[in-house]
This record gives sequence, structure tokens and C-alpha cells, in this order.
Amino acid sequence: MAAAATMATSGSARKRLLKEEDMTKVEFETSEEVDVTPTFDTMGLREDLLRGIYAYGFEKPSAIQQRAIKQIIKGRDVIAQSQSGTGKTATFSISVLQCLDIQVRETQALILAPTRELAVQIQKGLLALGDYMNVQCHACIGGTNVGEDIRKLDYGQHVVAGTPGRVFDMIRRRSLRTRAIKMLVLDEADEMLNKGFKEQIYDVYRYLPPATQVVLISATLPHEILEMTNKFMTDPIRILVKRDELTLEGIKQFFVAVEREEWKFDTLCDLYDTLTITQAVIFCNTKRKVDWLTEKMREANFTVSSMHGDMPQKERESIMKEFRSGASRVLISTDVWARGLDVPQVSLIINYDLPNNRELYIHRIGRSGRYGRKGVAINFVKNDDIRILRDIEQYYSTQIDEMPMNGACPHHPVLFVRWGGGSGEPLDEGTSSCLFYSLTYAFLSLSGGSDLRSCCADKALVTICLPGAPAGTCLGTVSG
Repeated sequence: MAAAATMATSGSARKRLLKEEDMTKVEFETSEEVDVTPTFDTMGLREDLLRGIYAYGFEKPSAIQQRAIKQIIKGRDVIAQSQSGTGKTATFSISVLQCLDIQVRETQALILAPTRELAVQIQKGLLALGDYMNVQCHACIGGTNVGEDIRKLDYGQHVVAGTPGRVFDMIRRRSLRTRAIKMLVLDEADEMLNKGFKEQIYDVYRYLPPATQVVLISATLPHEILEMTNKFMTDPIRILVKRDELTLEGIKQFFVAVEREEWKFDTLCDLYDTLTITQAVIFCNTKRKVDWLTEKMREANFTVSSMHGDMPQKERESIMKEFRSGASRVLISTDVWARGLDVPQVSLIINYDLPNNRELYIHRIGRSGRYGRKGVAINFVKNDDIRILRDIEQYYSTQIDEMPMNGACPHHPVLFVRWGGGSGEPLDEGTSSCLFYSLTYAFLSLSGGSDLRSCCADKALVTICLPGAPAGTCLGTVSG
């Protein structure tokens, strides 16, 4: 029961937010007819797993869960793609748990992830969902004690979630026995099958029983990745969200035009107070840039934390713990953080550097707006980046508005919050395109309010837009 306790806060948040947003109205393309199962109760799941699902905070399966879970449970090889934050991790986690024989203390499912943090998050999610099943699950990741891995694996684990390098090492040492494995899951499959991981994946796959079921999960699956799956999947069923559905509707996207690279830092400093309204992640393209920006922000007396792949594992774990708890509010990171990590209170993403490819863009901005919440993404764009930005807009059929940084806020009315049953005033329609309105809206959605005019939260942020006022003039936090 301890695992369930650690997930209580995020679980209750999910429960509230899943009520607010209907995430089932998404159009999918499938390689063959796929039944849509509208409830968890009609999926034929074991009773102790159902208890764990509802205790975790889920009420109704998301669109990808309604289509993919039953296909995976049937034993089919599955390629599943859906937007960030729509429940893909729970899709394969529920399927894995359903297929386990708990009486057999051997590894029956292997889940591979591109980052250590994601592997640990998957392990914790499995333990929480399987809380009433007495499931054993171990995170097998680099940067940790090899002896501890060996001890845990010798004890017997139903599921192993890990990174390819350490998992392969444990297989070669014969500590991770593969004879009982019946399912291999590749989370963030596009990254896993990239050239950096491809050979390691094949190395692991060669040690698995021939009949092993393979499940691929990702927010983006480029055509060349789909072609590669022929090497190790048998007649897979494809469940792919249509590309024009990939836009994350709850996320308001902006860009800030900067003529020179050095102006990005000044822009970020101007935005700092806005970042701390909720929590923010700032993405850079290189580890060196993360270190440089972190040092510059701290020299300017701004409180930030940072994380990238070269940091020791214990330091990364400590930073993640602080950020999840809210003790740290602004995190600067490379794309190690763009893959699947779920921190519910993140409502703002800043791309200090535009990502190197279009697929990474949706992974990054998907760190906000998780599970239908509201969020904001801001892109810092130099003159020669405009073409890349327009390409992203066209690819995802989305709109990225320029954000006014200087002068008056273009939206004049005061934003009133209905407080404890008081009356609210109507909002100017244009106000919804204001960054600071969007951030306030995101903040309130985390507090249980789905509309500025009908929010009765214990704590809310009120943003005022007045003629001639600087953009984003804020009253601050008020308590009822």
C-alpha cells in the first residue's frame, strides 16, 4: 500500500482533471477494425487490477486506452501512437499487469525506456496500479549499484523497467533471466529505435523467447521507424492518431522574436516572475548550454535547477524529487526531460532553443497540458528560426502566435474570478490569446477550476489587463 500512498496526490489531480476534459474524441487510423471499449469495467480486467486503477484516480479510459488495451491483452503485437499526456504509459502498464501470473516469481514483462528517470517513473506507476496484486517490479538503470540490481533480480521480479544498456548488462550476467518473458514494451519507441539505441535494442531482443509479444508506444512515429519494426514484430496492429489531431489543444503556443542569441537571456529574465506562477521547464539543445544558462541565471540571482544526462544519477534523482514536490519551480534541461516524464503542476514550457526536429517539439510542449490540463509553450526564435517554426506549425496543423513583450497588454478588461459564490464579469474574447490569461487559466485548472468566471478554489491567481499596463501585470496570489 505504500506505493499507492506516494501516488495519492498526483492520482487525485488526475481524477479531477479527467472529469473536466473529455479526452476520447480523437480520430485514429488503424490497420484493421479495432473495438472501442468505453469503460475499464468492460475490458475484462482482473478485479485486483481494477481496484488499483480506480485507487490511482482513473475513472474513464482515454482514447488510446479504449483502443489499445484489449488488443495488447489479446496478445497482439501493437504499435500505438497518441499525443503526449493522453495516458500511453497507463495503456501498456495496465496491459502488462493484466497478463502477469503473480504466482510465478520470474520476469514476465520487460519495458525499455530511453532515460533513467522515465524508467523509474514507469516502475512507480506499475507498483501503484498493481498495488492490490502484490506485484514485484524493479527499475534496472545505469548509474546505480550493480550489486543491488543483481540482488533484486535474484529475489524475483514480475516486471523489469529499465534502460537498454543496464538491462543488456544484466542479461549477459545471467542475473536477468529471459526464459519467462512474454512481453517487450518499447516506450518512446521513436527514440528507442533511433541510431543511439537501435543496436542495444536488437541485442536485448535476441535473448528473448521467439514468441515474445512486442508493443511500441510513442507520441510520434515517423515513417522510417515504422518500417524498421518489420524486423521484430509479427503482423502488428497499428493504432495511430491522425497527424492533424497531434496538436495539443489545451496548450497555448507563443513565440518571441529575438534578433540575436544573446537577447534570449534578457527575455528569459524578463519572464522569470511569470515562470514561477506554477512550474516551468526550459529546454536547451545541449548539455553545455544547460550548464551555461543555469550559471547565468544564478549569477543574476534567479533561483533555478538544472538536469542533463551527464549528471550523476543520485544528483538527477534529487533534482527530480525537488521539482516534483514543488520545492524547485524552474528546471532547465536537455531533451532528457522531454520523454514521457509527468509532473502534473508543470504548466509552462520554454524552448530556449527550438528543438532539432519536429517530433521533439511535441514531446517537449507535452510536458505541460498533461491529461487535458491547460498549459502554455513559449518559443524563443531568432530570425533564421522562423522557417523552422512555420514548418512545425504546418506539420502539426497548429497556430503559434507572436507574444507581445513590450508596451501595453493588448487586452483591456479586468479578469474577474467568481470567489466563493460571488459574481463574475464576462471576458473579452480576445483575452484568451493573452499569455498571462493563459497561465492564470492553467494555474486555476490545477486548483480545480475549469473557467476563470466560475472558479471557487482555496487559492487562485488573478491577472489584470488594463490599458497602458505592462503586459502581464499581476496582483499576485490571494487566499479565500
